[in-house]
Amino acid sequence: MGIPKFFRWISERYPLTSQCITDANIPQFDNLYLDMNGIIHNCSHKDSDDVMTRISETQIFLNIFGYIDYLFSKIKPLKVFFLAVDGVAPRAKMNQQRSRRFRTAKEAQEARSKALQKGLELPKDPPFDSNCITPGTEFMTRLHDQLIYFINKKISEDNAWSNCTVILSGHDVPGEGEHKIMEFIRHTRSQKGYSENTRHCLYGLDADLMMLGLLSHEPHFSLLREEVLFGREKKKSTSVENTTFFLMHLSLFREYLDLEFSALKNSLKFSYDLEKIIDDFILMSFFVGNDFLPHLPGLQINEGALALMFNLYKSILPEVDGYLNENGVLVLSRVQKLISGLANFEREQFEEEIGDIEWLDRKKNASKPGKKSLGTKGWFYLNNF
Repeated sequence: MGIPKFFRWISERYPLTSQCITDANIPQFDNLYLDMNGIIHNCSHKDSDDVMTRISETQIFLNIFGYIDYLFSKIKPLKVFFLAVDGVAPRAKMNQQRSRRFRTAKEAQEARSKALQKGLELPKDPPFDSNCITPGTEFMTRLHDQLIYFINKKISEDNAWSNCTVILSGHDVPGEGEHKIMEFIRHTRSQKGYSENTRHCLYGLDADLMMLGLLSHEPHFSLLREEVLFGREKKKSTSVENTTFFLMHLSLFREYLDLEFSALKNSLKFSYDLEKIIDDFILMSFFVGNDFLPHLPGLQINEGALALMFNLYKSILPEVDGYLNENGVLVLSRVQKLISGLANFEREQFEEEIGDIEWLDRKKNASKPGKKSLGTKGWFYLNNF
């Protein structure tokens, strides 16, 4: 699940949460989790639309193994190394994947047709079909077998691998990779002897991983991801060794949220609780949309939607008798106050847009000879016959 522009907004509003890592400044982590599907896609086709590109299955496997080994050697987890491949997803995700795969196949066919029309001679070998990165396909079955072989080989030959617990959750285990990781974290938290100071590092590309990391309420949680370039200069490195990696420190982001809402401590009718503030922040993020939920009209992250909701939240919370989200249960009477504030904002925004449209219409009418505008609400023109 992606949240458009969310990662960029966080990086710009709270720049210290994002750290460019080098070999000399990597923090120590107990557990490392890999959301494998991002690695599989990156090592097989990198979203390339070049119809001339060909890559063998053997090379794909070698690229994946090299990427995994590089990330392990970069972070050096002390206790757990968890690799999660997407299994069968929930129905909403399956519907989205189905439409995406039909579109991918259609776009690939159109690209090949355009190349043939230009007179290009395509390679005889068939291109790699990214649609095979799906639970249950023959490709994923072969990849799963190769991953088992690779992990056993590394454990038997590399002391760093043998000194920690390595877990592979393959495509045959239902659930998306990030959710299987969070289920594992929740399970370990419930065990006797679990240390609250366990340091977690999760590799993944989706912005919603920030929400899942915050939702775990772990005090030491970081996200590892490649550098994201915005604008026209956006491009991907061809080698993992030349890729710049960043750590998004959710522990520091938690402190930023605490500072953001700390002014509420003296105005609330109930006790201030950072963990419940974080739960409410995650709830408010749903209003700006994700892969499955459309954003509310007028709420765009790049136009200050989250900052607007922060201010509304600060204004309504002292007026109610608790938080919006009480242990996973929405208190609708409190949420209604937030929705009403958003509705007032949308009404003002729509009125401004209508005013701009009417002004533009009047300006266009004034520049057309022989035409006259009548009325103030509905504009229409009379021709001189």
